[in-house]
Amino acid sequence: MNILDRYIVRSILSGVLMVLAALLVLGVLVIFIDQQDDIGSGGYTTLGALWFALLNLPIFGFDLLPIAALIGSLVGLGALARSSEITVIRATGVSIAHLAGICLLAGLVLMGVTVLLGEFLGPALQQTAREQKAFSRFNSVSFGGSGAWVRDGDLILHVAGQSSESQFGGMQIFELSPQHRLLSLGQAQHAIAGAKGTWLLGNYSESRFIGDTVRQSPPAPRVLKSNVTASFLGLAVENPDQLTNRALWHLISYYRTNHLAAREYVFAFWSRIARTVAVAFCVLLAIPFVLGSLRASGTGTRMLMGLVLGIGFFLLQKLIESGTVVFNLNPIVLAWLPTALLALVTVTLIARAR
Repeated sequence: MNILDRYIVRSILSGVLMVLAALLVLGVLVIFIDQQDDIGSGGYTTLGALWFALLNLPIFGFDLLPIAALIGSLVGLGALARSSEITVIRATGVSIAHLAGICLLAGLVLMGVTVLLGEFLGPALQQTAREQKAFSRFNSVSFGGSGAWVRDGDLILHVAGQSSESQFGGMQIFELSPQHRLLSLGQAQHAIAGAKGTWLLGNYSESRFIGDTVRQSPPAPRVLKSNVTASFLGLAVENPDQLTNRALWHLISYYRTNHLAAREYVFAFWSRIARTVAVAFCVLLAIPFVLGSLRASGTGTRMLMGLVLGIGFFLLQKLIESGTVVFNLNPIVLAWLPTALLALVTVTLIARAR
């Protein structure tokens, strides 16, 4: 990569960094304001709310990187076009294809940043923020939301919520026969993961169905043998949008092995990959605009155009996500549809650029 290539890449990345910084500042403000109702609950203070907002910044940046990449590229390349530097660069023999290759290199760098935020920094810091907030507000903590259903052979487990890495607030156990008839129904007030695939169930009571009779057992401790681990249940009670691709792939494999529906996790898995790829096309989309109607436009006009396109792409993703849940449609095709449309528009406009 020569000096000219590095200069263009640096201009694009500088524009993206400036836009992303502005969006993150707004993000901190929005998250902090959203926490105002919880301040004063237990030991949750204003400083704790600010720390919560800061810890959520990486995952917030992951969600906004496609928009920031589009607006930032329009700003960076637009500045070069407005000062006629793009014209000089084209006059030296740099073709549109070469310029697209340089922009694609900047897009690949931003894709790497997206992976870093979405797979490593974002989820870990978001989980830390949730835990610290929960421990500040409550003595009895639940991180798992409304719970999850998991099948393990002839057992169906329902966990109510996760209070620590190995402890869950409650567990229901449904035991089925090979003919899928309900044999027993049990309820434990809390469950602790033990060693070698064991669970220690507290205050476990059971109703066992024998013929036309029901035999009930009083609450008592019980040890349950299961292939389901605490780390897996910790994933199962999470929202798919908050999981990394590694965790989603683990869940998809488990659900398919047990012949369970994994549509929601399949869509989330491929949607995260498609969103990462879309970052590169967002950078490339700036090329036809700075070579065309927005060549002499001001920074405000370019930022407005980028904002409109970015919000449109974001809303399309959310609309398709809702359609995947409501309708029986292919989750992989729908996950890639917004990025495929973006790629088609980008390639068509670049091909027509002069």
